[in-house]
Amino acid sequence: MARILPQNKAAAVNPLKSSQPLGAALAFLGIDGAMPLFHGSQGCTSFALVLFVRHFKETIPLQTTAMDEVTTILGGADNLEEAILNLKTRTQPKLIGICTTALVETRGEDSAGDIAAIKLKRAEEIAGTEIVLANTPDFSGAVEEGWAKAVTAMIEGITRPGERARQPKKVAILPGCHLTVADIEHLSEMVESFGLEPVILPDISGSLDGTVPDRWVTTTYGGTSIEDIRELGTAGQCIVIGEHMRGPAKVLHRLTRVPYVLFQSLTGLKDADRFISMLSAISGESVPAGVRRRRAQLQDALLDGHFHLGGKKIAIAAEPDQLYQLATFFVGMGSEIAAAVSTTDMSKILEKVPAESVQIGDLGDLEALAAGADLLVTHSHGRQASERLGLPLMRVGFPIFDRLGSQHKLTILYQGTRDLVFEVANIFQANRQAPTPEKLNPLRKRETSDGPRPSPLTRH
Repeated sequence: MARILPQNKAAAVNPLKSSQPLGAALAFLGIDGAMPLFHGSQGCTSFALVLFVRHFKETIPLQTTAMDEVTTILGGADNLEEAILNLKTRTQPKLIGICTTALVETRGEDSAGDIAAIKLKRAEEIAGTEIVLANTPDFSGAVEEGWAKAVTAMIEGITRPGERARQPKKVAILPGCHLTVADIEHLSEMVESFGLEPVILPDISGSLDGTVPDRWVTTTYGGTSIEDIRELGTAGQCIVIGEHMRGPAKVLHRLTRVPYVLFQSLTGLKDADRFISMLSAISGESVPAGVRRRRAQLQDALLDGHFHLGGKKIAIAAEPDQLYQLATFFVGMGSEIAAAVSTTDMSKILEKVPAESVQIGDLGDLEALAAGADLLVTHSHGRQASERLGLPLMRVGFPIFDRLGSQHKLTILYQGTRDLVFEVANIFQANRQAPTPEKLNPLRKRETSDGPRPSPLTRH
């Protein structure tokens, strides 16, 4: 069990984490026809918007209640009402996902009460639009907590409660925020290959996959539909990926009695086997030949890759569930976790990270702990530490703004694990130093106290 070392600095040095509101907004962006709304100042929204645009390289629908000095003192209920009405009139969203920021949370505003009053007062004007609130103060938690709170809020606010007639072939999937667009798309295709019907909440693979619509759309286009969220209770089984999604799964089970199975990781042969076996059991179908072939390819990749990864020291900084996913992958390949840094101590998964300790901190902590490591693994803000330490950087997580296609990188199940093995092995090969004669034979130039050591080929 890893020891969790608390943050011990008064200021972040090269911050690692992003805020809860950003995580909640990302979850709302996975809903069709949605408009995330930050309840706070314009600066909070602008910062998140810049990160989203740089990471996804897409136009991101994100709005703000634009609280100023006066509304900060007198209260922001009027700004919230005006923002909701303006969005309804101008963009006709199917969902307005409200994410509170530190400004209103510190002030202690009753956002839930304000929204209830707005719904009652403006029922006719906002009819046809779901309004969901996620309380996400910046000063607590990180992206994982914000994502989970938004999913929980959508289930509580939209899903029909009570036990319903189940559809045995329908599978509800609650993915963690650490899964990429490619991961979620691959997950859906894998479930469908067993003759099952996946309903993914939220589904960023439908809205942030880099397609170009044939017309200008002011909200998200693609993703989970409101009707799918409403009918989650008819699923025969719920699959949960990531420890931070346990809370939303429990809420869904409490409201609808839909059973759930939690996968803390889908990367690696063992975890992928468990997932595929479960799909086979749910569907009653045998594993398709194509899936078996992908498994065989992974087995071969594991044999090829362990020569390059075995014995390597890895330094990782990531959100808790992604840290666990990557650490278990590297340890499974024979590597050693030399440093593990995460954003928050609110996740129980940190105790299972295969490392001596997990430091709650920033990229400054990663740089201090990574001396002697062979590889840095974190997002794009780790590039300065990589340069200073002279270590290669494997970019993962959010944000990745200095590379294209990060959202289309596959990291789960047989194919994703195979691709990870190849990526890491290629990084090590590209950064391998050519051996020098001195390294090959350390005795070559050694001198004795009486002078140079004679060559073993010298005749006497």
